[in-house]
Parts: sequence; structure tokens; C-alpha cells
Amino acid sequence: MKKTLLLLIFLVQIPFILQAQKEVSIFPKTYWSSGGEWIFSGGTVQDYNNVLRWAPVFNFQNFLNFDQSPNFGWFTGANLRNVGFIFDESPSVRKKVRTYNVGVPLGIKFGNLNSQFFFAGYELEWAVNYRERTFVDERRVERFNVWFSDRVNRWQSSFFAGMNLPGGGNIKIKYYPTEFFNRSFTATDGDTGALIRPYENFRANVFYVSLSFDLFREGKIAVGDN
Repeated sequence: MKKTLLLLIFLVQIPFILQAQKEVSIFPKTYWSSGGEWIFSGGTVQDYNNVLRWAPVFNFQNFLNFDQSPNFGWFTGANLRNVGFIFDESPSVRKKVRTYNVGVPLGIKFGNLNSQFFFAGYELEWAVNYRERTFVDERRVERFNVWFSDRVNRWQSSFFAGMNLPGGGNIKIKYYPTEFFNRSFTATDGDTGALIRPYENFRANVFYVSLSFDLFREGKIAVGDN
């Protein structure tokens, strides 16, 4: 379903790409832009109740923009992002899991780059910190976080698409085809001392919708201009 949605978005945008390519310049206008991100995420979890998760902090996006024309450009950058999901193991037990990811995106944008335009691309992310919290009857009973944990797949691929609005805000959808958990992770059971694989049968992929403001707006200092 999500792959089909991304494909449809891409096909709709093809005429805009072709039109934008007619005006492409050899020497692009280059500048930095940045903005935060409010993330509303979930997980494609099986046999569990998925709960919407809101993560307004800490999400920082920094883009190096290359505008080939007023209607077409591309961008890369460096981002820090809070990614995760919430699920219910039972009616009384809820778990909240997340990673902090450092990401490098590569994307294109097309339309009126000074107002409303579309953007899409790929991002490779490195999960640097994992946190897991357990609640029983709405009371937290366990919490831990681990740097560079083997519980999750440290390198995560993601695809995104979105729209920048005339007022400077933008909306984005994103999907991670890389599974969130490392299903080969091995731990020691605290009660029996036996080796177990807690995520062996847990397939989960994160997806989210996010809101940002002034994400592609040119700063005061530009790298180059044409």
C-alpha cells in the first residue's frame, strides 16, 4: 500500500519534472536552509495494537540546496531525527520504542521554488541511540537506552515525498523499508539465564507524516548565486 502511494506520487510529478528540466542552469544557486520537524509516526506491527506517536523534539534538518532554475533543484544535507513507534503487547502492557538517527538525504524539488513545490528523495540514516520504555496499567515499570545498540538495525534506508506550501510550511510522508528491530539480536533472560532472541518474530517498519516550517527558505548567507 505505501509503496503504491509513493509510486503514484512520483508518477503525478513527472510532468512537473519535465517542465522544470527545460529551464535548468549549468551553475546552480547554492545555499543552506534548516528547520525543525513534528513527526507523527507508527509502525507496521503484526499482532499488536499500533498507537500514533507524536515526536516534536529533537528533530533538526539542515539542507544544502542546489537550485538549477526557479522551478527545479536538488538537495542533500545532514539531519538528526527522533524515530519510533508505540504498540500494545496486551490490554495492560504498552511499549514505546525509538531511535535517534543521523541521516544524509538526497532529493529533488520541482515547481515554483519560491512558493509551492514538490520534493522527493532517499535518505540513509544511522541509528545512534535506542530507548525502550514499558508501561503496565499506564505506569512506567521499565526504561533503558543504549548507544549504538544491536537491538535495532543501525543503518536504515528511507524514502520520502512531500509538498512545500506558499506560506513556508511543508508536509512530508516517509517510509522505512528497513526493519526497525534486528531480529537476530541475542540477549540473556533475566529469570532463566537462557539466551533468547526477543525480536525474532517481530517485524516492524516505521512510517510517518511530518510538518515543518521554512525548511527550504534561503538563509542570509548563500554559498553561491547565479
